[in-house]
Amino acid sequence: MELLLLILLPLTGAILMPFLGKSLVAKTVALVWSLLSLAVTARMVCCFNPDVITPQFGFDYWWIYPMGIKFKAGVDGISLLMVLLTNFLVPVIILATFKHTYKNAAAFYALILFMQSGMLVVFTALDAFLFYVGWEAALIPIYFICALWGGENRIRVNLKFFIYTMAGSLLMLIAIIYLAMQTPGKMYDIDAIYALDLDPQTQGWIFWAFFVAFAIKMPVFPFHTWQPDTYSSAPTAGTMLLSGIMLKMGVYGVIRWLIPVAPLGFAHWGQTAIVLSIIGIVYASLIAFTQKNSKRLIAYSSIAHVGLISAGIFAWNVQGLQGAMIQMLSHGINVIGLFFVCDIILDRLNTDKLEDLGGIAKNAPKFAIAFFVVLMGSVALPGTNGFIGEFLLLMGVYQYNLYAGIIAGLTIIFGAVYMLRMFQKMMLGVSNERTLVFKDISGSEYAVFVLIGILVIGIGVYPKPLMHLSEAAITNLVNVVNTKIQVVRF
Repeated sequence: MELLLLILLPLTGAILMPFLGKSLVAKTVALVWSLLSLAVTARMVCCFNPDVITPQFGFDYWWIYPMGIKFKAGVDGISLLMVLLTNFLVPVIILATFKHTYKNAAAFYALILFMQSGMLVVFTALDAFLFYVGWEAALIPIYFICALWGGENRIRVNLKFFIYTMAGSLLMLIAIIYLAMQTPGKMYDIDAIYALDLDPQTQGWIFWAFFVAFAIKMPVFPFHTWQPDTYSSAPTAGTMLLSGIMLKMGVYGVIRWLIPVAPLGFAHWGQTAIVLSIIGIVYASLIAFTQKNSKRLIAYSSIAHVGLISAGIFAWNVQGLQGAMIQMLSHGINVIGLFFVCDIILDRLNTDKLEDLGGIAKNAPKFAIAFFVVLMGSVALPGTNGFIGEFLLLMGVYQYNLYAGIIAGLTIIFGAVYMLRMFQKMMLGVSNERTLVFKDISGSEYAVFVLIGILVIGIGVYPKPLMHLSEAAITNLVNVVNTKIQVVRF
């Protein structure tokens, strides 16, 4: 019953929040509540058997019996890593907000916890309708977080984000309902949907219905246009939730639902998806070079990294999927660290324009070192968390196609150039009137960077335990899908 407890814990915390009036009380209770979720997750990881490919810690209850809908969930090695990512990053994000005062803080933290519960449903659901409910439940809180606590133009930007994601979700819902109607008992159960034997043409449109929904969330070119504006206008905690965790819902959806449900559609259209992903890598990297705003630069950097993750998945081999799993963890950790850097600078200097910065390292050496550690993880320096994920992803894409692998590898070169250029403009050079009095990090800021730094180095030096968690589930899933494709081709 640990998994059921894990889903309900943040939900009960969200319900409790409105009764806490003071900002300090609300953020402290939210942090404690999120740490309880992390403790339950740690116990699950310790008890998890990575050699078992069937879901563990599961529950299976009838929810809407006449419609064949169940409240059914469980975790294998793939979903457990996403649960671990979610329940580690949420307390880090909450801790990162401790030096901020939010109007109606109780509602702010309630929305974060409610979103956490929705994301956990997405990562563990074994019923397609429950997956869709979690998908939408995670969208609603982030919309209000961005709309109520965001910056300039937040209403216009948020409306675009909402329309994009709702349009994609509608396509996915149509595909889910169609799939359920084709099962013998008109069930939404994942096993019943996996067992369907649909013709290639049907699987083709199902592939695109799911792909558009997931590509918008990730985002993948050309469905990315909502992302830079939303990341820039959202409050930093909202940007962290979007970039660190929520975009992984789309990546996870491709692995768990799109390719296994429509293997023949994937066989026909997978190459197109890889081409779009690689275009996104190059396009976003080139746009990142031109950015004068740090948050927008990191936003485009995120598109490039996600493009590589997407290409690795659609290459559909064990190396690519293992790389995708590790890189999802690494990207979530690194991007939160980078946006926290932007938040600290914006809070102290009231600007995030690169031309207004410089010489910060002279007055804030601890901050500069913390930034540099996160930066090295982001540019995939050997010995950091970003290296092993991107290396495996590139090996997966190389195995699929040599030329695709070469072009995809540009993300490492481009990323190193524009990220180091950003560091130079922000941390080095001559101090100005703004940066001359910049205060170094302390307290909760220091704690956040210590946690992130430990993972950047720890995962980079010894990634084996995390890779072992997902290895059996990934190998089985790759073999099952490839067998389905080969049988039809034969």
